[in-house]
Amino acid sequence: MSLNQTAFDLVQPCVERAAEIGGACHDRGGVRVLDCGVKQPGGIEAGLLMARAALGGLADVVVVPVATVGAAFAGLWDDCPWPAVAVSSRRPVEACLAAQYAGWKVSTPGYFAMASGPIRAAIGREAVFDTIGFRERAAVAVGLLETSKLPPNEVCATLAADAGVDPTHLILLAARTASIAGSLQVVARSLETALHKLHEEHFDLSRIVAGRGIAPLPPVPDDDLIAIGRTNDAILYGGHVVLEVTGDDASLAEIGPRSVSRGSASYGEPFLALFARAGHDFYALDPALFAPAIIEFVNLDTGRRHRFGGLDPEIVERSFTTPTALTTRRLDS
Repeated sequence: MSLNQTAFDLVQPCVERAAEIGGACHDRGGVRVLDCGVKQPGGIEAGLLMARAALGGLADVVVVPVATVGAAFAGLWDDCPWPAVAVSSRRPVEACLAAQYAGWKVSTPGYFAMASGPIRAAIGREAVFDTIGFRERAAVAVGLLETSKLPPNEVCATLAADAGVDPTHLILLAARTASIAGSLQVVARSLETALHKLHEEHFDLSRIVAGRGIAPLPPVPDDDLIAIGRTNDAILYGGHVVLEVTGDDASLAEIGPRSVSRGSASYGEPFLALFARAGHDFYALDPALFAPAIIEFVNLDTGRRHRFGGLDPEIVERSFTTPTALTTRRLDS
């Protein structure tokens, strides 16, 4: 299965009806750029499209309403006042690490974006591809850009060339974090955050059979920095991931405490406070922090279940409800 072809087939019909999902399609030197939340309002449907495309079509992504989110959190947060984003996959390593992980940035004079999506597997430059042993030569490509600006022609042309596809065979989906679609597609990364953390801890990823994750969806502010803080807190303090794995139990017990955000010495403050202390430099933050609040391993060989970490609703609520001078748009439950 081609991640890029599957994502392309998923996205192309929506490009043709962009206005129906609150977006707009632009031609950038032949590359189609779907604005899901940069200049356009976007919305839930646009965010779900971005999340599913980012995962190469290998995962289901849904918004869980407030009325049922307590059950979705398995009793760990019965009175969660926000909807949540749930993701599940039977091929999580390919979906999350070969496609969804925002492992590189697009940076040129006057333009910046965090890039992700199955186009990464077509370019294949990141070291993680050596670990997972997955790259692909694609006839078409799909990428996501988390950005406050639509990409200029030269950026689009470079991405098409790097992916080895004709510009007319590349679709880019773009949204700023401070948009409904942008926030949703970030919160849909709970499972990916867990897998990337395990990769960093040198866990044998071939043991992972399936996975699912859930995290609360914050109100969307009119400021990207605040949105970045809220979406990170959603996963670091409110993300719950369950992985079905094989193998021994002893290694799970050993790696578990290092696989959750509580394993970081920086744990316990909203992301924006930590980010400010780090001089707004992501690379100055403790990398151990970037993990879900809870990870559970379900060992299919032994039948044992191992749970590590815990939710911190107080920090999530503080992050999501801190008054700002800017208006916020509460997502429809």
